[in-house]
Amino acid sequence: MSANTFNPARPATCAPSHAARELGLKRGEFDLAVHLGHIRTVPDEGEGGGRRVERAEIDRIRSQEGYPDSLLERVRVVGTTEGAALMKTPVARFTRLARLGLLVPVKWYLNRYRAVVWLYLADDLRSFTSDTNNATLLKGRTPETLRGQLAAGVDLRARNWRGRHLGFLLRQAEQPWARAGAVAALLSPVEIADVVKDPYARSYLHRFRPAPPGQGTPGSPAAHLAERIAIAQDADEIEWLRSELSHMVEEACALIPAPRPAARRTAPLRRVAAHPIPPMAPTVTRLTEPAGSEPHSGSHLRPVEPMDEPVARACEGRGASAVRSVASSSAPRRHRRTEQAPTHPDRGLRAWLRRRNHRSARP
Repeated sequence: MSANTFNPARPATCAPSHAARELGLKRGEFDLAVHLGHIRTVPDEGEGGGRRVERAEIDRIRSQEGYPDSLLERVRVVGTTEGAALMKTPVARFTRLARLGLLVPVKWYLNRYRAVVWLYLADDLRSFTSDTNNATLLKGRTPETLRGQLAAGVDLRARNWRGRHLGFLLRQAEQPWARAGAVAALLSPVEIADVVKDPYARSYLHRFRPAPPGQGTPGSPAAHLAERIAIAQDADEIEWLRSELSHMVEEACALIPAPRPAARRTAPLRRVAAHPIPPMAPTVTRLTEPAGSEPHSGSHLRPVEPMDEPVARACEGRGASAVRSVASSSAPRRHRRTEQAPTHPDRGLRAWLRRRNHRSARP
């Protein structure tokens, strides 16, 4: 059995930049041809994502009649001045028609003065001019209703571009979450958070939300102006996009639920049974008697330790009460010294003998 039974050969593809060079297009012209549907792309199955172009698609375009001039003419864009010359109408009238939404721009950019330059498809302008119903708009007096809208300051160029751009994004979306992300691309993050309450669904939606075609450094005046063009501003437009986003997210969650973190399984806590504390056994403490002393019958008192000779000499002639008081006061001190450091029993006798010998040696 052939290995291709399980791993069928994939069609040869190339990157968009490589395909643009082979077709003789600039990168902007190639992207516009993809948006308009003149060049078909396929999802990139690698880790990089994005889109790729099959070799068969490049061969198909090359085999068309009039290539490459026919392809270049279909993606040709013109500005206001060139467009007015193409339609044989004054520039001011061309601008009024564009503001009224009768001419839909296909691209835009900011010039060095931060002014918006709108670009239109040459094919669209030729189609508008060739339509006999538009003859009164190209020559003659503008209708009263349209003049009233112009006086009120209406300008539908940005809104019409957003609608056309949304059609480009939906044409490339191939799954429910991608279609919801295309609608979310025209809403601000605040509006998205208000519509999609679930944080996991909102986070998953942002993976499919295309970045707006902004220009300039983030936070710069040019970036703010680009955001006003790419994000919906009118109340009725925002309301319609919110309704569409809510409906598409609901459908996407029903088909492909948003991933959620796995629930942590914790072992149940074991409660230790309380046991009563057993009663403590009574203890008896008795006084310890010094070694070598004879216990007194019927008494637990320790015998009075013998006093040093200076203490005994000082107590002579003062009676037994003085002896008992001195003995009782000296006994605890001697006991504390015994607890603090070991004493030598013969140290007192040696000191007494030295003092005695010293007195006997005096003349």
